[in-house]
Amino acid sequence: MNKDSILVITVAMIVGLLGGYLIFSISNAGKAERSTVAVSNGSGSLTDHTQRIAQAEKIVAQDPKNLNVWISLGNDYFDMEQPQKAINAYAKALEIDPNNTNVLTDQGAMFRKVGWFDKALANFERANKIDPKHLQSLFNSGLVYSVDLKDHVKARPYWKKILEIDPNSAIAQQVKGMMGQQGGAMSPPMK
Repeated sequence: MNKDSILVITVAMIVGLLGGYLIFSISNAGKAERSTVAVSNGSGSLTDHTQRIAQAEKIVAQDPKNLNVWISLGNDYFDMEQPQKAINAYAKALEIDPNNTNVLTDQGAMFRKVGWFDKALANFERANKIDPKHLQSLFNSGLVYSVDLKDHVKARPYWKKILEIDPNSAIAQQVKGMMGQQGGAMSPPMK
């Protein structure tokens, strides 16, 4: 794999993760927060993440059924590159809301990070069964097959489905770029 391919894949993964986070944030914007103490969301410095983590841990110690705080905690661990802690926080969130496609996908991304590709794929498949148009879970499934397992043939149905659902989305543009990088066998279908 040359440097350009690695760069494209790295950029695609970062954009995909950010896209999933944004989709999750937008989908939950209208939901009321269950905690009386707010845990701020968003990116920030190491200190910001550390402070949010400490605050969230205090809240869930007192209110272990607080879905939003478990998700926030998982997201901060995700951003801090602490995959096992993120996996555990997302697991707590999934105990409360087992059909949360964004949490399933984020936990799957952390499974992927630690090399548990079968668990990652199981999470992405479950998210996609709940919401067949969940682009991020489709993208991540294709990514595991294509990048991690080097099975471009198994990645193709996921890429095709993304292009069918929303051919103009940012994720679809990433897919087109990745398919182009992988040659003719992965080229997008002609319309």
